[in-house]
Amino acid sequence: MAGFRIPRAPAGGLRVVPHPAVMLLLDFGTSPAAVDDGAGRRHRGSLVAGPGFGFGGAARAWGENIECVQVRLSPVIARAVLDVCPADLDSTSVALDGLWGREASRMREQLSENSSWEERFALTAALLARRRDARFPVDPEVAWAWNRIALSRGRVRVGHLAAELGWSRKRLWSRFHAQTGMPPKRAVNLVRFDHAAHQLVSGEGAARVAADGGYFDQSHLHREVMAFSGVTPANVAGEQFLTVDATAWPAAHGRPRVARR
Repeated sequence: MAGFRIPRAPAGGLRVVPHPAVMLLLDFGTSPAAVDDGAGRRHRGSLVAGPGFGFGGAARAWGENIECVQVRLSPVIARAVLDVCPADLDSTSVALDGLWGREASRMREQLSENSSWEERFALTAALLARRRDARFPVDPEVAWAWNRIALSRGRVRVGHLAAELGWSRKRLWSRFHAQTGMPPKRAVNLVRFDHAAHQLVSGEGAARVAADGGYFDQSHLHREVMAFSGVTPANVAGEQFLTVDATAWPAAHGRPRVARR
């Protein structure tokens, strides 16, 4: 969970870097932020985006006097919170008003009325906890597979996951894709990229990142980072979206909260 206050976005917009989670953006600034999804569509105000949103570096955020809370939702609980399946988002974004109706407007008002980020984070956490609904659970096998991918930082083979579950690869692909919004192989690659990108942000060299991440070599890392983010490993470390929390809600050891001005 992170808070942003941005007087003016850069001339080229803020690049949205793909993340292996569903992104919930709660906008409450004096003028609504605009997000171009890379497919010619522009959304204003609060939105929800599927896992991997921004692939290729095409998605950008624009605007002045932007104030928002960003939450990254684990794909295995996103439907319970949002009333939309991640598979229906298909790595794109939708307006939150269309999903929540009047509740989205009320949330905007409440966030703007609070004077501190801690109050806004507490309000957002309470909303997520209240909306989390057991009517939409994912299969326990899918949740297990997702957790294995996340905990291994993408260093696991899809065939091994299927074998450990006693499922065929086709069954794992079908169930996992339908309930998380991405095929298991894409989830593996996206989680691996996310971990590598955050290592690059922390100052690790590309050679070390490639070795730790299970890439064949630096060229393999370069190709994957370019494919996901649209920039080289040397440049991805400067992307602002990567300097906030890397953990999806709910976190195992509390909820990360970061405020940026």
